[in-house]
Parts: sequence; structure tokens; C-alpha cells
Amino acid sequence: MTLKRLVLFFVMTPIAVLLAVSALFGSWQEPQFQSRLELYQTNIALQAQAWQSEDSGDDKLQAIQEAILGEQPLESATKQYQEARQSVQANLDKVNNKLAQLRSQAEITPIPPKPLPDAPPTIETSKQGEQQLQQSKQLQKLLAELDLRLGILQAQQGQTDTAFKTWSELQQRSDINPGFGETAAVLTGLWSNPPRILPNAQEPIQKNLEGWFRSTALVKLYQLQQRQDALSAVKAAQQESSAQAVVKLVVIGTIPTLAALIGLILLILLFAQRLLKGKASLLAQNADIPWSTPWGGETVLEVFIIGFFFMGQIFVPLVISLLPIPRPIVDVRLQAFSVLVSYFLVALGALLVLYFSLKRFFPLPEFWFRFRFQDNWFLWGLGGYCTALPVVVVVSLINQQLWQGQGGSNPLLQLALESQDGIALGIFFSTAAIAAPFFEEILFRGFLLPSLTRYLPVWGSILISSLLFAIAHLSLSEILPLTALGIVLGVVYTRSRNLLAPMLLHSLWNSGTLLSLFVLGSN
Repeated sequence: MTLKRLVLFFVMTPIAVLLAVSALFGSWQEPQFQSRLELYQTNIALQAQAWQSEDSGDDKLQAIQEAILGEQPLESATKQYQEARQSVQANLDKVNNKLAQLRSQAEITPIPPKPLPDAPPTIETSKQGEQQLQQSKQLQKLLAELDLRLGILQAQQGQTDTAFKTWSELQQRSDINPGFGETAAVLTGLWSNPPRILPNAQEPIQKNLEGWFRSTALVKLYQLQQRQDALSAVKAAQQESSAQAVVKLVVIGTIPTLAALIGLILLILLFAQRLLKGKASLLAQNADIPWSTPWGGETVLEVFIIGFFFMGQIFVPLVISLLPIPRPIVDVRLQAFSVLVSYFLVALGALLVLYFSLKRFFPLPEFWFRFRFQDNWFLWGLGGYCTALPVVVVVSLINQQLWQGQGGSNPLLQLALESQDGIALGIFFSTAAIAAPFFEEILFRGFLLPSLTRYLPVWGSILISSLLFAIAHLSLSEILPLTALGIVLGVVYTRSRNLLAPMLLHSLWNSGTLLSLFVLGSN
């Protein structure tokens, strides 16, 4: 065995596997992005439920409102916030337990009386301890925000005793920002009987509450203060935001629902055609025809271990860390640009490794890395997107029950949700909807899937390549949904034999996600 093979099989591969496994298990304690996304949707639904048309007695408009929001939006929102609170509390307990373990280990380790230049950092200054402490503070803040809002939901439903208990427990916690305790005291006074208006009550409400929660508290305050002008202004602003919220819900709900309905019909027709026409059906097209693959598993391993994992997990992060950039990056445009540059470097490195690994096999056999613009790739990509929607939605619902809000998510999604900067969003779109489909489809569908057909049937190659595609995203909670998406991408590619088709599907999928995040995060 050559030195190259020894290094690849016994050094680089174990390191890559350990890095991947470590990252996956590291995501175990991280909250799913889906949980945060659902809260954004809940907040918009709460804003929308306050909407009143000019003809408030119109039964059709009321029916439309009920169809969009449900019959009991406050009850649904309360349940959603209670579930979110339980998830955050569980994560906070885990982080605090871990922090306590690290501190106890630091106490056991002897520490010199004075800091020495070459002495190792103590737990208070170590990177791991700082990360756990920062995460704990973030979860404490989120828990306080949830309690403030949950109390308002309870009070609005007449459950004032429950609301007072929620706010009282919040005030008793010593780990919160004093501003949250002050806001809880203000809210308790507003809903008390008789009510108590604390001095300067308006400021903490405006500072620590948003959207429907802020307007609801301000309406209560202005009514008690008998400030008719301020009350009219906040109600007018509430109606304007409610109308916008209804439009948002229509956009993020109607379009995907219609596409998913079309996809469901397509799935039924395709499976019916497969049963009736057999080998002549669309699903059977190229289904059993493998690629002619002149290289073996060593080349596949070389491309993914060196080109993908080492570039993405070691080399590029090291290069980025050496750049003279102030950290942490606060500006959202710089964050977006950093993500794009990092992704471009990883993609460039992986594609260069792919090129030099396959160069000795040129010219490649037929159908390898095939791009044909005069083909029906557009229909395959669009149809694949529609059929992927119901499939991934069903798998995601099952996945949420399995993980219960845990398992981590792609950090890019959170940045895109909270960013309302046009330039930053444009950069995020370039990364997710253009760069990612191009690079990932070349690597996973263009190279990995056909290479596996040397050893496996086409359906087995689709399944294994989809699973590796999902694992490569390094989030436990995303493995099942991304595997389902990868299977649809693999079916589209193997049937069309045109990389433009899965690239279009992948781009539409990421574009739809970004559009939903932009709409949800917009004010």
C-alpha cells in the first residue's frame, strides 16, 4: 500500500469521521431553528387576528380570517409558547449542568496563585466555558421574553392568576436582565384589580415587547390612563400591522400549499402511471441504467475526505481565522459576505480536488456531469420541487416529534430570518439559491450518486448519496428531511440525466425557504 493510501485511509478518513460525528453530536443540545420559526409565525398570526375589515359584519371575510388563523388563535398561540418555553428551559438546564461540571473540574485542578504567562487558561477564560456561559445567557434572555409574552396571552384569555404567577416567577429569577423584571412588574400592575400604573410604565413595554404583545400592553395602559389620542394612534398602527400580517400569512401559506397540492397530485399520477405502464412510465425512465464509472471507491473517498471535509472543516476555517477581521462579526452585511466567501472557498477547493482526481480519466464516459439546455430539465426541476414539498413536509412533521425541538439547524437560516438589510439578503440569496445548488449538485448528484452505481443499483445509490448529503449538513435534526429531499433530487437526476434539473429543484427549494424567512422577519 502506498504512502498516499495509508494517509488517506488511516489518518485523514478517521479524522474526518471524528469531526463529522463530533459536529453531529454537538448539535444534539442545540435548539432546532424550526421552533424559532414557529414562534415567528405565531407572532404574525397574533397580529393578524386583530385585523378588522371596514365591513366587520361580512361573513365571507370572517370565514377567510378563520381559515387563515384558525378558530382559536389565542389558545393556539398560548400552547405554542408553552411548548417553546419547555424546550428552552430544558436546553437551559442542560447548559447550566454542563457549566457546573466545567466549574467543578476547574476547582479540582490546582491553579497558581498568580497568572503565569505560559499557564493554561482557567475554566472562566477557556473557550468552552465562555461558549457555555454565553449560551446560558442567551437562553435566560429568551426564557424571560417568552414568559413576558406568555403572561400577556394568559391575561388576555382571562387567566389573570396564571399570568401573575408567570410574571412573579420571572421577577424572582436573579439571572435575568433587570429590564425584564421591571416589565413584568408593569404588566402585573396593568392587569391587577384594581389596576396599578407604575411610574414610566410605557418605556419598558416599548423596549422589551414587540408586535401584538407591545400593542396589547400599550392599549391596556392608554385605556387606564385615558389617553385617547395615544390610544387611537396605537389602535390605528395595530390595524395597519394586522392587515400586513394577513398578507404575509397568505404569501407564506398559500403559495407553498398550492405547490404542495400540485405535487401531491403529481405523485399520485406518477405512481398510477408506474403501475399501469411499467417500464414505459416516467418513473421507470433510466431507473435501472448505471453510469459507466472508470474509477473506484478510493477516488470517491479522496474527493470527499480531502475536497469536502478537510476543506470545509479544517483548511478554510483556518484561513478565515487568520484573516485580520474583527471578531465577533456584528454587521449583518459582513456576516453575509463572510458566509459567501467561506462557502466559495470550500466549493472551489472541493471542485479543484474533484477535477484533479478525475483528470487522468478524461475524456469521461457518456452522461457524466451532463448539462443540456435544450432538454426538458425545467419540467423535471419544477415538477420535482412540487413533489418534494409534500414528501419533506410529512417527514419533517415526523422528525419534529422525534427530536422535540432539539438537534440543531443551519445557522444561515437564523441570520436570514433576522436580517432585514437588502444587501445582506441579496448575499444570502446568492449563497443559498445559486452557489449551494451548483456546488452540492455537482458533488452529490453529479459525482457521488453515479460513482455509487458501480457497486449498487441506482435506487441504492440514490438512497446512500441522499443520506450522505444530509449528514454533510452536520445537524442531527436535519438528517431525515434532507435525506427525503435528497431522494427526490436523486430521482430527478437519474431520470432526467441532466444536472440542470436537480440544480433548479435545489435552487427553488432554497429560494422558497429564504422568501418565507424574509416575509416572516419583515416588520
